Amino acid sequence: MVHYGHSNQLRQARAMGDYLIVGVHTDEEIARHKGPPVFTQEERYKMVRAIKWVDEIVPGAPYVTTLDTLDKYNCDFCVHGNDITLTVDGKDTYEEVKNAQRYRECQRTQGVSTTDLVGRMLLMTKAHHSVDARGRSPWTGVSQFLQTSQKIMQFASGKEPEPGDTIIYVAGAFDLFHIGHIDFLEKAHSLAPKPYIIVGLHFDQEVNLYKRKNYPIMNIHERTLSVLACRYVSEVVIGAPYSVTSDLLDHFKVDLVCHGKTEVLPDRDGSDPYAVSVSKPFFIYTFVCLLITSKSTPGL
Repeated sequence: MVHYGHSNQLRQARAMGDYLIVGVHTDEEIARHKGPPVFTQEERYKMVRAIKWVDEIVPGAPYVTTLDTLDKYNCDFCVHGNDITLTVDGKDTYEEVKNAQRYRECQRTQGVSTTDLVGRMLLMTKAHHSVDARGRSPWTGVSQFLQTSQKIMQFASGKEPEPGDTIIYVAGAFDLFHIGHIDFLEKAHSLAPKPYIIVGLHFDQEVNLYKRKNYPIMNIHERTLSVLACRYVSEVVIGAPYSVTSDLLDHFKVDLVCHGKTEVLPDRDGSDPYAVSVSKPFFIYTFVCLLITSKSTPGL
């Protein structure tokens, strides 16, 4: 499973050198050493390629990293988080490169792991959607992640729109950022020669109103980092309104609004959340979003 903790590790690794090559294991290797993967290897290949700090990937990389592997891809060293990784036999997968002094370490992201996210889904807790103080706090009994302005700055592109850019606005929950979201954003990115994609992220309580159950699994701060790490995204509006308003469109000088052909639920007052943008000629562009039903959360 690919999450913002992985993205943060790749960001740190990229800062240590000039060119980042990421080895992605096969389903068979992961199943043997760790357990069944959440996403297929082809999905994981595409998801890792979509992370903006990645220059190249190696599909089917061996689970044990050797000097031969580093030399084959002209790598000076390899990078891993500060948590040890073992084979099914209990061997350190980086022992050989560590002994050769061709190993670097980066800090893992506190408060998130694949095990943690799967646990949230299985627990189906609704504590983070309570109407009391627990519900209003971004630090919930489910997520232990603490957002900082520094972390957002590290993930953000920091680039303003340039003359000639087509400013494209999309909005949604983008919970548990997955291959369907990447397909959608990639398609939106292809609509213009110089796209500048702004993603409007809805607050947790807003998402829960239209997705129900215990959604979103990830809180607004976690979802922000997940989206910012995507190479197709230029900017994120944290806590965007559910209905796309004229003020929002004018403020960001939006040229195009995109939404996949998934069900659009009405706002609290029964109105169409895209009514304003639909009323503008050539403003709304709707296309099929390649969501894999078994892998997606409802809508975006």
